[in-house]
Amino acid sequence: MSSTVLCRILHCVKNEVVCLRGHYRLYSMCLSPNSSSSSSVKRKRTKLLSSFSLTGLSWTNNSVFSMQNIFRHSSLQFQLAPVEINRILRANEQSVKIPEFDGKNLNPVLKFESNQLPANSPNEDRRSAATCLQTKGMMFGVFDGHAGYACAQAVSERLFYYIAVALMSQKNLEEIEFAMEHMKPVLPILQWYKPPNHYIYRESASLYLDHLRVFWQELIDHDNAEGMSTGDSLAYAFKRLDSDISLEAQVPLDNDIMRNMAIQVAFAGSTACVTHVDNIDLHVANSGDCRAILGVQEEDGSWSSLPLTHDHNALNPSELARVRSEHPKSEENTVVTGDRLLGLLMPLRAFGDVCFKWSKELQQSILENGFDLETLDIYHYAPPNYLTPPYLNVDPELTYHKLRPQDKFLILATDGLWDMLSNDEAVRLVAEHLTGIHLEEPVAASERQVKLGQMHSLLLKRRARAVPSRDPNVATHLIRHSIGTNEYGEIEQVQLAAMMSLPEDLTRMYRDDITVTVVYFNSDLIKAHYKENNLRFL
Repeated sequence: MSSTVLCRILHCVKNEVVCLRGHYRLYSMCLSPNSSSSSSVKRKRTKLLSSFSLTGLSWTNNSVFSMQNIFRHSSLQFQLAPVEINRILRANEQSVKIPEFDGKNLNPVLKFESNQLPANSPNEDRRSAATCLQTKGMMFGVFDGHAGYACAQAVSERLFYYIAVALMSQKNLEEIEFAMEHMKPVLPILQWYKPPNHYIYRESASLYLDHLRVFWQELIDHDNAEGMSTGDSLAYAFKRLDSDISLEAQVPLDNDIMRNMAIQVAFAGSTACVTHVDNIDLHVANSGDCRAILGVQEEDGSWSSLPLTHDHNALNPSELARVRSEHPKSEENTVVTGDRLLGLLMPLRAFGDVCFKWSKELQQSILENGFDLETLDIYHYAPPNYLTPPYLNVDPELTYHKLRPQDKFLILATDGLWDMLSNDEAVRLVAEHLTGIHLEEPVAASERQVKLGQMHSLLLKRRARAVPSRDPNVATHLIRHSIGTNEYGEIEQVQLAAMMSLPEDLTRMYRDDITVTVVYFNSDLIKAHYKENNLRFL
């Protein structure tokens, strides 16, 4: 196997990379070729950086990992057959067709397809999809956990309920409260679309319901007859759930399992990207570095990507400025160091992560209250320069987009996908899948630098020689290409087999958990809506 292929297999170490092992987790830093100071270190992949030591991976003369050392340290064998690769890639697939009319409203969503490929064990990503039954609209979300899966799991179970309740009219809320108070059946709030690897925290269900009930009781007292607007509901639900997660870790709980789980959820963290679709109204709420990217096809057939989110990390200048502005001028050089919050956390907005929100005194009083931190897999120490908390919040960035006939699909994905693919590359892959054409066959030299806007003519030229996609599920198609393609967008079977064959303790060095949901829109229905209402679309 050539050194070029090996470099592609180790995708995240395309430049020179030092892999680091921290407490309970693996971390990596990508070094600039001529770097001599920590300021030139570009950190990738993992969220939380703690104390670390170098693993036993050596350098070759070309500053690329010695494959002999990887074989020696991991007993790595690239032997997965294609059928086994497909089985692993498709294990968590989900594909759901949505009825155009649900008995109350026309639905602009045709279908959605989703999948996950873990790198951590267990997987720290989560995903959710549901229809609001007491109001209108569908919700989709992806959640990227860090420092464990506990927070992402809790948020994926609970956030949609908080949003749906905030959207409900006062009359509906009063009906639900009456049913609860008189121990009568409660009308369902959500219709969930559960993926094959779905599970819930049954031990905490009663606690979660109690706090949701307190939330809707407060909404009743607000005397808002029509309920909140969609944007306000999303923002309020994000902040209220994060507040409840913090509170649950502080209050006494009789059940030890529930008590331990509340602490785990609060000290872990999760980013979240949620979208609500109602008729032609598309709202996105994002906190962290997941993304929502719209795939747009113009009248001439060309494709473009339209980002509906911004990454909340130190690579976003406005986000970096926001975080620094919230603390004294004396902390300007310590709030974010090495592109991480207090030198530790990559996303600058997240659920949980109370170690970046609580005071030192509160953290100490809670953790010294009889918890076995090692058993709970909680690694805690005071971050350096922890002077004026909170340093982190979950306030979502809200985006509103009015759907147009040319808006064909929406890609929601955790940063594990965006580490590997650009927005345009992801849209291109979904567009190829949608049109039944993909890059299985070799790409001609003249096609290798094609721009996204020129794709339509390229697709037409290649239609005759193209073959059907190997993955019926488009999310699987994206994941396969994100880890298995060369620089020309072609699947390299050797590279794919190598990436899929990495043992559990090495996988996280080279990629993150990947979660993808692709939502397809009903363009005919959207176009009819514009005609009926004499609207123009741009």
